[in-house]
This record gives sequence, structure tokens and C-alpha cells, in this order.
Amino acid sequence: MSEEKQITLPVLGMTCANCVASVERNSKKVEGVTNATVNFANEKVTFSYDPSVIKGQDVTTAVIEKVKRAGYEIPTAELDLSLLGMTCANCATNIERALNKVDGVLSA
Repeated sequence: MSEEKQITLPVLGMTCANCVASVERNSKKVEGVTNATVNFANEKVTFSYDPSVIKGQDVTTAVIEKVKRAGYEIPTAELDLSLLGMTCANCATNIERALNKVDGVLSA
């Protein structure tokens, strides 16, 4: 087993301790997730996962889907970046590949 990594995501719509338990339970259902804790006051879920079992991009997408199916909202944002100095398609591919390795990035 490789060293675990953590990702924290905002969760909207929790109103009580049962909501917290539901978000934690549903997050833990994702293969590779080893632990999940919710901070009700900050409206965030933090989960640990084993990167030898699942990639950060895949685990993030899976946790978002599970939590949304349970009735809660995890807001996502789209960001457009302007990059200078790329001279070929290989440059673009290398940047895309690097961004897709960043935890929390769903698609690049």
C-alpha cells in the first residue's frame, strides 16, 4: 500500500448530525477511500484514499457522485487558463497530463 493522500471538498445542504453521517458513509463507499470525516461547521468533507487503488481524479469524481446521489451538493468550478510558450501539440499534452495528476482536478 502506498502512502495515503487526502482531499477536502465543500458540501452544501447538511442540516444535522444525520446528514454528516450520510456524507461520511457515502464517501467511504468509494473503492480506495480509507476514511472520511465531515466538518459540519465548515461544510467540508475530507477523505483519505490509497493512490495505488484509485487515482485522485477518479476518487474525487466518485465521491462527488456518491454525495450528490445522497442529496447533497458539492459545488465545482471551471477555470480557463491562458498559457504562453507552447510550441507544439506535445506541449499541450504534457500540460494536460500534469494538470490531470493534481488532486481535485476533474478534467483538463
